[in-house]
Amino acid sequence: MSNGGPCGACKFLRRKCVKGCIFAPYFDSEQGMSHFAAVHKVFGSSNASKLLLTIPPNKRLETVVTLCYEALARVRDPVYGCVGHIFSLQQQAVTLQAELAYVQARISTLQQHHHHLPMPPPTPSQADVAAACCSNISSSSVCITMDPSIDITDLCNVLDQQLDNSV
Repeated sequence: MSNGGPCGACKFLRRKCVKGCIFAPYFDSEQGMSHFAAVHKVFGSSNASKLLLTIPPNKRLETVVTLCYEALARVRDPVYGCVGHIFSLQQQAVTLQAELAYVQARISTLQQHHHHLPMPPPTPSQADVAAACCSNISSSSVCITMDPSIDITDLCNVLDQQLDNSV
């Protein structure tokens, strides 16, 4: 029982929140109700209560966070739950790794084609960015200054254009 009112779980279940309520420390009366609704829908309040009673008190918060995360993911995606989100993140990682490999290959190609050409001086507004960008690159190689708002596809197109112009 928190602040004299029922916890979010008891509020959702429309029951009196008693002293020692297993849910009270984890489901406050405001946001706890919506989180508990998902837990109740996916796991059931009885099962959640039984599970929490088997967990040592020092591990219960982590357990409740995990239950809420999985329950909310199951509500959004009933088939895959949080596994669907994990799969999506893995796909994004693979895509980003491929884009990084492409950009690194293009930079390497540019460096090989331009290794003997002098690097054009950066404009005053780009000097700091160019210095930071090129700090790890030898002075004989090409340096490409990057605008943080530029999209990776735009960067690849710029690299392609620079390579085409140099050949």
